[in-house]
Amino acid sequence: MGCLGNIIWFFCGGALGAIGWFLAGCLWCISIIGIPIGLQCFKFATLSLFPFGKEVTYGGGVVSLLMNVIWLLISGIPLAIHHLFWGVVFCITIIGFPFGMQHFKLAKLALMPFGAEVY
Repeated sequence: MGCLGNIIWFFCGGALGAIGWFLAGCLWCISIIGIPIGLQCFKFATLSLFPFGKEVTYGGGVVSLLMNVIWLLISGIPLAIHHLFWGVVFCITIIGFPFGMQHFKLAKLALMPFGAEVY
């Protein structure tokens, strides 16, 4: 299911989402202050390409906590709401359920990207 799910995800919006996240990361990395946020955008881009079969582990320390609070206030809440909405929409049908679960994974990452590792 992972390989087939990734192929369907890629052609049904995953590639466009990853391109958007990559461009946002490039824009954030123009300034020195925005580099940490740009790196998180690249993390979203890699997960947006092929989310099936990837795990996200959370860790970090005080700095990650502070950066997550700043991220949450700037853009974390709208991103999480976006992914929660699409997760609910996809979970209405049995066929869309795996795709909805991937949106829930992205929603959780949208709330706490700093200190998270994608494997």
